[in-house]
Amino acid sequence: MSFQYIPYGRHALGPDDIQAVVDILNSDWLTQGPMVQQFEQAFASYCGARYAVAVSSGTAALHLAALAAGFAPGDEVVTSPITFVATANCVAYVGAKPVFADIDPVTGCIAADRIVEQLTSATRGIIPVHFAGQPCDMGAIATIAREHDLIVIEDAAHALGSSYRVDGRQFTTGCCAHSDMTIFSLHPVKHIAAGEGGVITTNNKKLYERLSLLRSHGIVKDPERLSTNEGPWYYEMRALGYNYRLTDFQCALALSQLKKLDVFVARRRAVARTYTQAFKAEPALDVLSQNPDSSSSFHIYVILARGVDRADLFKALRERGIGVNVHYIPVHLQPYYREKYGYHSGDYPLAEEYYRHAITIPLYPAMTDDDVARVIGSVRQCIKILSI
Repeated sequence: MSFQYIPYGRHALGPDDIQAVVDILNSDWLTQGPMVQQFEQAFASYCGARYAVAVSSGTAALHLAALAAGFAPGDEVVTSPITFVATANCVAYVGAKPVFADIDPVTGCIAADRIVEQLTSATRGIIPVHFAGQPCDMGAIATIAREHDLIVIEDAAHALGSSYRVDGRQFTTGCCAHSDMTIFSLHPVKHIAAGEGGVITTNNKKLYERLSLLRSHGIVKDPERLSTNEGPWYYEMRALGYNYRLTDFQCALALSQLKKLDVFVARRRAVARTYTQAFKAEPALDVLSQNPDSSSSFHIYVILARGVDRADLFKALRERGIGVNVHYIPVHLQPYYREKYGYHSGDYPLAEEYYRHAITIPLYPAMTDDDVARVIGSVRQCIKILSI
């Protein structure tokens, strides 16, 4: 029997998005044109931050944030083992050592009390990962950072459109009220798509200027910032930067998508509520819990196979056209991290226990109610068969 395939994630493009890109293709700009600044201003405004810097990918955003933070060889930076490798890799890119703190098994996010256990005299920063779209305990993490003079970079690649409460006050993720910088991804499976792309938000002018400089080869053209000026053609390279620029037509697409973000997030939350309601009484499954002080934007939805084998359930769902995935293999178990840093199985038992059971089921705004019902029905059917 053949089934229509339901992917675990998918972009949602409309005629307005396509027209926004076509308008730029018919203009005089393709690379760094006026849409870049328009998108950055709109993004910063949505998050409630003073500045936003658009870059070529979420990984580029992490790399530039690590550089701007000043992480260097001899430093240690604490992050979660349950994340995409890019989060830890950005620390390695700048020569520092990625150190992991185990997760809160209830939410899948890095546990604040576990961060404290990993701090040493070499620790310079924390990169909390808002896993699956749920913000970490930013109040507790900000307190740890203040007490130990640490830089905080929020990895919000999963969490655009989410929010959290600290001391009774609501904060939009990316406002940087409890961090120095926040990074986002514009990959097609994320909340808004630009083909590829990333954004860094910050309230710190010096960090903003450093990020902007490093994004474009470390080159300065502003006459007011030049050490000398030999003419209109003149520029100076002030740092060893990169070509991490996002194009004008990608920013046009991202800006068009940003206008629909709240609608996208509302649909993601509705699908997540349906899943939670459907699976809460299923004895063979657990789902990640939601902290009452956070409002997830649900990049992904994870079920934990407790009463059946995870690999068997994964295979059975794929055979029924359900595009399940696994987020993530704990980073410290990757061969590179084992060989370079000496990590091994058992170092972070809660992350490894989560990984043994986790399956990501489809979740994206364009899912129909019939799609959602088919996913639920397939999960229940597979569990029933595998439980015999």
